[in-house]
Amino acid sequence: MGKTLTRAIDYIFKGIPEVNVKVDVGMVEPSNILKGKKILITGGGRGLGFAIAKKCVAEGAEVLICGRSSQTLEKAASELGDCLYSVFDVTDYEHIPSFVQECSRKLGGRIDVLVNNAGISLHEGSIYDVTLEGFDAQFGTNLKGPYFLSKAFLNNFKATGNSGGSIIFVTSERGLYCDDQPYGLTKAAVCSLTQGLARRALKDGVRVNAVAPGVTVSDMTGVDRNGNLFRPGTSGGRVLLPEEIAETVVFFISDASRSINGAIIPCNEGNHIRCDW
Repeated sequence: MGKTLTRAIDYIFKGIPEVNVKVDVGMVEPSNILKGKKILITGGGRGLGFAIAKKCVAEGAEVLICGRSSQTLEKAASELGDCLYSVFDVTDYEHIPSFVQECSRKLGGRIDVLVNNAGISLHEGSIYDVTLEGFDAQFGTNLKGPYFLSKAFLNNFKATGNSGGSIIFVTSERGLYCDDQPYGLTKAAVCSLTQGLARRALKDGVRVNAVAPGVTVSDMTGVDRNGNLFRPGTSGGRVLLPEEIAETVVFFISDASRSINGAIIPCNEGNHIRCDW
């Protein structure tokens, strides 16, 4: 059943009107706040990863994006302008240390920031729809990959003797709820990892924070940014744009957030807040 027809039926039987929502993103004017920072972004060829990369480049950072598709990365790097890319699958665990070393070399000998953005969801309806293969695939991409990428990044960063490093995890509002589906469980684990690692990594000069977006325009969610962003049942009644999340990520990366460590910021217009009214 098409979305338009569904909304029409909802209006007839439930009194829920069809609403057409468009969004203009409020963006901070670039001020080179990330000048001199060298940033590795996983899943940076499209969606939220691309939006983060674009904002980082605009703020003066040196950026390297990675992903599984050379064609997607090449196109993204061309659009971004001054941006490097490397083809890599975050589930290639054995080669993560050498991959991080190679990225460090490409960026001139160090990586200051790791943005763990790559993720997948198989959109199962409940535990009854989950397969062993699907469970492992989501935990592999969403948790195991970022875990060992963070370990390799920390080892590389410590070897440089620098300070002012940062790890950003892109988790999800789903990680803030109880869940019986692998995607939400992986994101809950990433939230725990964010805070656990924040205490340990700070002594090595690295802060660890996370953003937890609500439903955002992307290939994974299947929402068209040029279409209707109306989403009933959410606090703001709409789908978010990746550029909105990127603004928060850049703040976390910048030295302006130096006092913040172990924070998980929901970027969902308060949709995670549940009130009894």
